[in-house]
Amino acid sequence: MPFTYPQARKVDVVDDYFGTPVPDPYRWMEDPEAPGLREYIDAQNALTRAYLDNIPARARIRARLAELYAYPQISEYGEASRAGEYYFYAMNNGQDQAVLYRRKGPEGEPEIVLDPNTFSPDGSVILMQTRPNRDGTLLAYSVSRGGSDWQEFYVRDLQTGQDYPDHLKWCKFTAVVWRADSSGFYYSRFPEPAPGQEMLAENLNSSIYFHRIGTSQADDSLIFEDPAVPHYFYWPEGTDDGRYLVLNVRRSAVGETGYYTWRIDSDEGFVRLLNDFDAQYEFVGNRGETFYFLTKLNAPRKRLIAVDIAHPAREHWREILPEGPDTLEAARIAGDRLVVFTMHNAHTQVKVYSLEGEFLRDVPLPTMGTVPTYYLRASAEHPDFLFMFTSFLYPTTIFRYDTASASLEVFQPSGVPVDPEQFETRQVFYPSTGGVQVSMFITHRKGLRLDGQNPTLIYAYGGFDAPTLPAFEVPYTLWLESGGVYAVANLRGGGEYGEDWHKDGMLANKQHVFDDMINAAEWLIGQGYTSPGKLAIRGMSNGGLLVGACMTQRPDLFGAVLCGVPVTDMLRYQKFTSGRLWVSEFGSAENSREEFEVLHAYSPLHNVRPGVSYSPILIWTSDGDDRVVPMHSLKFAATLQAADSGQNPLLLRFGTKVGHGTLTVNRIIEEESDFFAFLAGTVGWPAGG
Repeated sequence: MPFTYPQARKVDVVDDYFGTPVPDPYRWMEDPEAPGLREYIDAQNALTRAYLDNIPARARIRARLAELYAYPQISEYGEASRAGEYYFYAMNNGQDQAVLYRRKGPEGEPEIVLDPNTFSPDGSVILMQTRPNRDGTLLAYSVSRGGSDWQEFYVRDLQTGQDYPDHLKWCKFTAVVWRADSSGFYYSRFPEPAPGQEMLAENLNSSIYFHRIGTSQADDSLIFEDPAVPHYFYWPEGTDDGRYLVLNVRRSAVGETGYYTWRIDSDEGFVRLLNDFDAQYEFVGNRGETFYFLTKLNAPRKRLIAVDIAHPAREHWREILPEGPDTLEAARIAGDRLVVFTMHNAHTQVKVYSLEGEFLRDVPLPTMGTVPTYYLRASAEHPDFLFMFTSFLYPTTIFRYDTASASLEVFQPSGVPVDPEQFETRQVFYPSTGGVQVSMFITHRKGLRLDGQNPTLIYAYGGFDAPTLPAFEVPYTLWLESGGVYAVANLRGGGEYGEDWHKDGMLANKQHVFDDMINAAEWLIGQGYTSPGKLAIRGMSNGGLLVGACMTQRPDLFGAVLCGVPVTDMLRYQKFTSGRLWVSEFGSAENSREEFEVLHAYSPLHNVRPGVSYSPILIWTSDGDDRVVPMHSLKFAATLQAADSGQNPLLLRFGTKVGHGTLTVNRIIEEESDFFAFLAGTVGWPAGG
């Protein structure tokens, strides 16, 4: 029976791009306060709920997800670090949010230092960052309200368990750097937006401040700003010896960076150490005036260099680790050793070197998997550090490694019951555009019949130099134990194989990313894993753009599309919040006719054709998403529904008090129950029903 969709009013808006007229009939949806928008959203949600709640498998899916999330588990995005004698880590024992613990010594008794489940009755206040001071007695932490990227910082005395009155606002894209004497910390913030523009305003004029504990934010000291370049933003980092503040200077979300350094006890101001923006640099650590950086300068897969900041001219740089065959993802200094994390065919390997680059040993990992490095911290003050490990069939586990003794031990296990002997993961390489071989991981029950009838889900991202690596996630475990096939494709545009791989999927090469996803689908079908009616694809954010573009280009190929918080309006994305930071990745329709034509050719919103029967799609967004603003999802859903014959469900799920991706457990259970119910109603639930 055909679907009847809510009617969206249209406006007569036509933009001119280098002589090409482009209508934008749903321009009014860009204003979250537009008259009639809330009623339209409510009607969309009512339609979506009516469909999802009538799928018989949903109740079973939700019950099993709730059961799995009740087990103790660790999020790969949580805290795991050492400060002084204390080891900090986050653990969820069935609560809505993970609780922050610390132990005095690796064998000490765990004590709760921060429980975010007490922040709000509805779970809409979410813990984002935690940063203990040098001896682990104070904690700076931030929260997000309603899912926004805006963060508010507080300070807790871990000896008393009480918060100071400190309250810092208008922080985004920042870290906290404690002073060595714990008198306060450095951070970055933006100017306060105009009232009503908090969710839409561009993020300009990032500045660095020092906050002294126990004082008002209004009294914070301005440390650095540069009004001449309002589009730059600054990520503060610090050296383990407490002597230097190091600024990671960015002009975009990914790409070339600069670094400024400042000796904290000096009046001489910042030294623009790396100011040419000729490559990407990443600060690793220091020993005195020797600063270590990873860089892509003349090394698409990165190399490690040492810079003497007293003699910073390039002729004095020393190469510590040359570029190798594998991508050098990250490096940390732990004690007097370098710990290096490489990506070998899209999974992690860990090696230990001397500070002069002499190879010492490999660190054995449990299986082919991933060490998430984004939140990983180590210190020159301590030879040991904590790290997480995860894989498709290996729940995230915290390990402790000592670089002095070469000892590796489980620090905190996960309690999620998974029997890896029932399943198998294999890595395949399939051909794509230009003869490029693309990696894909495929996980399923052992003994799978390749009869083309297996419900199959492909997940991918393909952008911003971000690698998509093996990871354990409860919802996909439910899919696997029910008999489904789960595939993860390492598309061009990601960071798995270095900068050349990234560049082959950005700007004018973005179509290669969509080709890689389409070819992954056709390879799985050709090998007998599945068929178009049984095949679903999923992507979020840039991955939402990916699946939206694939669906509009090949509506015949997919039985379902899960399109989360997507970027779909490629002609106007740069006009909202942090969208300007993505121009180096996508280009801008305002820059040139050439860039406009590339974007217009694949923009999901602008490639919907009337009368086409599009794959069933569930699009989701929320009122708290100020990164990829909701207008992308609203305009795309309205355009699809207006063009479609009504035979397939083309649905919009609009959330409240939630943002771009950080969710509490209860929210995850409800959302994932809807997503997998949608698959059950389209490609079929693997176990039936």
